[in-house]
Amino acid sequence: MRRVLAMYGPAVFAGALATRATDPVVAEIAADFGTTAAQAALLGTAYTLPFALVQPILGPIADSVGKRRVVTICIALLAVLLLGAALAASLGWLMAFRALSGAAAGGMMPLTLAIMGDAVPLKDRQVALSRILVFGISGQIAGGAMAGPVAALAGWRGVLVLCAVSAAAGLLALLLAARGAPAEPVTRYDPVIAAKRYRTILQNPSAIPLYATVAVEGALVFGSFPFLATLMMDRGIGGTAEAGYAIGAFGAGGLLYAAVARPLLGRFGQAGVVRIGGGLGAAALAGFAVAGALWVAALAGVLLGMAFYMIHNAIQTRATELSQAFRGSAISLHAFSFFAGQSLGPIAFGLGAATVGLGPSLGLAAVLLAALAWLLARRPA
Repeated sequence: MRRVLAMYGPAVFAGALATRATDPVVAEIAADFGTTAAQAALLGTAYTLPFALVQPILGPIADSVGKRRVVTICIALLAVLLLGAALAASLGWLMAFRALSGAAAGGMMPLTLAIMGDAVPLKDRQVALSRILVFGISGQIAGGAMAGPVAALAGWRGVLVLCAVSAAAGLLALLLAARGAPAEPVTRYDPVIAAKRYRTILQNPSAIPLYATVAVEGALVFGSFPFLATLMMDRGIGGTAEAGYAIGAFGAGGLLYAAVARPLLGRFGQAGVVRIGGGLGAAALAGFAVAGALWVAALAGVLLGMAFYMIHNAIQTRATELSQAFRGSAISLHAFSFFAGQSLGPIAFGLGAATVGLGPSLGLAAVLLAALAWLLARRPA
């Protein structure tokens, strides 16, 4: 477990850092390119949708040519593409580079989860996966919290340059840690065989409900993030920097869960932790809906981070057991579903904000998240 964390943790951090980095600076990007905040908010979708769409391809390739090899190529591409995004001359080019960056980032977290699943027995796996989440969560904290201050000094382009530097550091760490590691076996990638693997995975009766659950979870939890700065501005409780703090607080809540995951699971079991997460998540989204002060939004961010990882960690652990023979492909389908949900979330919240308002939309999301957790807890692990 420690070797996996040392080799792949920095790459996971870099991919997570870039995921949320543009959310707090949506208003600044919109002003720079003379567009609306709603259009600039689609930069989140531009990153997460290709992340999702590339998963059905990356998983079978990694099972054929080696997971470590694919992660190394992807982190190198991410560093180059993020630098391209920082130099983008128009919103269209920025969208294009964000999309390509998202596709490259698709090779980090999902394949690392599969690698950890290969390395750690099931009885210890949920705790081991929570350790990987520390790197992902830390990246999300940094992506949200540093975006505002860095943008104040170097603009949104400086934020993306910092993300590119982080990806380059992740590549260096992986190359150094991989020295002396045994070479991975290589087999020929055959799309027909890949399709058969997916058919085998989806024949597992738990697969489709699990993938549907993680898609809805991604939409409900992350869909509102690009609108937090606008929400705070409208209520006079902050702006870009404060939205970054609220998103960073989400990551802090995830770290808090990672620190207490083992005793919580021992005391309440997986189903009990999922139920608690559903309650906390509903309270958090309701907190965003009614927040009239920055501390309320920050507290909601912490609670939502704890809730999300309580629920998501259980889904991840179950996904690693959908297929022991083709774990890379199974985890890639999981990531595809999750990030497809994330990419559709801002669209759904944008429609809700335009019709009934962002506050009521957050309230509805709170109810749906609690119901989702309740249903997940009822299904056997």
